[in-house]
Amino acid sequence: MADQYAEDKAVDSSPNRDEVHESHSPHHMTAGEYVRTRFSTLKPPMNKAPNPLRLLAMLSGKQWLFFLVGFIAWTWDAFDFFTVSLTVSDLAETFGKTNTQITWGITLVLMFRSVGSIAFGLAADRYGRKWPFVVNNILFIVLELGTGFCQTYKQFLACRALFGIAMGGLYGNAAATALEDCPEEARGLVSGMLQQGYAFGYLLATAFARGLVNTTSHGWRPLFWFGACPPVLIIIFRLCLPETAAYQERVLVRNERGNIGATFIAEGKVALKRHWLLLIYLVLLMAGFNFMSHGSQDLYPTMLTNQYNFSANAVTVTQVVANLGAMTGGTVVGYCSQIFGRRFSIIGISILGGALLYPYTFTSSHAVIAAAFFEQFCVQGAWGVIPIHLMELSPGSFRTFVVGTSYQLGNLVSSASSTIESTIGARFPLPPKGKTKRYKYGLVMCIFMGCVYLYVIVLTFVGPEYLRRSFEVKDDADIAEAAGHNTIEAAMARIHQRESMGMGMEQSDREDIERIEKGTARTSERA
Repeated sequence: MADQYAEDKAVDSSPNRDEVHESHSPHHMTAGEYVRTRFSTLKPPMNKAPNPLRLLAMLSGKQWLFFLVGFIAWTWDAFDFFTVSLTVSDLAETFGKTNTQITWGITLVLMFRSVGSIAFGLAADRYGRKWPFVVNNILFIVLELGTGFCQTYKQFLACRALFGIAMGGLYGNAAATALEDCPEEARGLVSGMLQQGYAFGYLLATAFARGLVNTTSHGWRPLFWFGACPPVLIIIFRLCLPETAAYQERVLVRNERGNIGATFIAEGKVALKRHWLLLIYLVLLMAGFNFMSHGSQDLYPTMLTNQYNFSANAVTVTQVVANLGAMTGGTVVGYCSQIFGRRFSIIGISILGGALLYPYTFTSSHAVIAAAFFEQFCVQGAWGVIPIHLMELSPGSFRTFVVGTSYQLGNLVSSASSTIESTIGARFPLPPKGKTKRYKYGLVMCIFMGCVYLYVIVLTFVGPEYLRRSFEVKDDADIAEAAGHNTIEAAMARIHQRESMGMGMEQSDREDIERIEKGTARTSERA
């Protein structure tokens, strides 16, 4: 695997010598060199730490809109996912099933997310970010409405399985849309902000569940009906935006070669040949990260009520505070990763999270709220680095596919986290409270999470890091091999010529992009 990027060859003519530039071509090394550099490349680069407000001001209006549409979509994706987990008892009563049977609706979502990430990821890399994103949200509308009108348990399971496909397809697209054109210096901060859309979605779901569930004669159904409404606005929002500049460049290169489909397939072959080991690594890494989040969150409310006798309101308050910690941690550590590096930031915050496991799982008083805040600060702090870390590691031609699929396959592997903890916890009983059996879930979670943190630290240590990687087509060695350097140079020359004349992109080029989005393109090569 390549690890470090070479310095820019061009001399900076700008008066600001402290400016940090994107790195271009990767320096490939042998397996022996790679192993020997694991410690040396972990050394923090100590990039200049600019004011976060200045970083946010670097984003143009269009880049802010790209971020916002990605963030809002990811937030509502999480909202729709948690609608089931927040209404399990009500669903069980309606369909005449046990709570365990209803949770199969959650399991099916996790299982089918990988299908969606593959299908929508390939579509987004081939036809553009916009239309797969729109179709994704149309499915959200249909399936959330469908769930709200379900009359049988089988209908419920079918809707949630299909919802899993839709949910799986969104993450990679949202990440690519939000980060692909983001200024390099601001990537870490924006990545952390983007990832916390998931925690924000949980907070919104909790708040709206309080206001919509069992407040009318329709019981739990209004929560799902309401969940189908915001995607309409998200679709309109996305339709008002163009494709990202990074994708538009790639389209022009493919069209320059003439045969769009053949070029895309050639890029796939090159990516698979060059990066198959990296793809396996990313799935393993994301399995660890998903074990980290599910292992620290899924069984935690059960631990608080069963082992420490917390009331429902106390559990809700603790969960809300924990998610506030998650949102803070993701943003802060994402920002720090731009200064200290992706790997160093993940390893450092994982060590801190491991140190906080004891108070997080063994504090029986309401003081556990503080431990919950800081533990989720660490868990989601590490997660805040992930969107941009995956983007920088992924092959440029299949960025959406790789980011989404590695995340969802890792999620699939970790979907049994709560079951594993619950099963092991049954071996450590406590004195029952009346007829309620009690278990030492805190002990099990502490041991389980300790192992997960160790796994993530080791895997992050041995893995690569492409900090400051350029997302521009001219710096993509994969497409250069697939399409040819001359093709890229011709496409870039046309773009630069138009930009130097102050004319932007030619109308014919825009029409090329529109044709490719619709699956058609000129078959003759342009001069």
